[in-house]
Amino acid sequence: MLSFFRRFHDSLFFVLRKSEGWLPGLTARFVFAAVLFMYFFNSAKTKVGELPDGFFQLQDGAFFQIIPTVVERFGYDASQVPFFPYQLIVYAGTYLEFILPVLIIIGLLTRLSAVGMIVFIVVQSFVDITAHAVDAETIGAFFDKASGSTILDQRALWVFLLLYLAVYGAGKLSVDYLVGRRRPLRNTSRSTGYP
Repeated sequence: MLSFFRRFHDSLFFVLRKSEGWLPGLTARFVFAAVLFMYFFNSAKTKVGELPDGFFQLQDGAFFQIIPTVVERFGYDASQVPFFPYQLIVYAGTYLEFILPVLIIIGLLTRLSAVGMIVFIVVQSFVDITAHAVDAETIGAFFDKASGSTILDQRALWVFLLLYLAVYGAGKLSVDYLVGRRRPLRNTSRSTGYP
């Protein structure tokens, strides 16, 4: 009986090891798409006019969400906020919130996009805590009995998922892999076989 379980164990993990070039990256991107894509898409939609015509028209809400303390200094009049650097930050934040999730899902520039999303989440959390004055329950704490706080608990898992993609890439079932196969590898001795 013990030998049966040992064979089963060895067979199962042999199959899983053979999938390491494509399954983890594909799964990470699928989980991102299933759990986070619509969150970021809907968040980005609140910052622009009605789609599709208003896509390039930033709404005042974009400024209030991204740089609330700056808008406050200008009497809550977003039109008075200087273009450089503040409006530029709002434009970049808004459109990267549309673009980076799509790049992650299709597996194009995955590592760079994942790092960009990590920075986005860190900045988002900082603004939520410092400018939007979220309560302690929303912030949460590590190593406590509750696991559902919006900022520390949930966003730590988001960052871990994105960190995996930043370190290991999208895997063999991605645009990155297809593009990478067309380029000659610079140092083949250290290549993992996928970008």
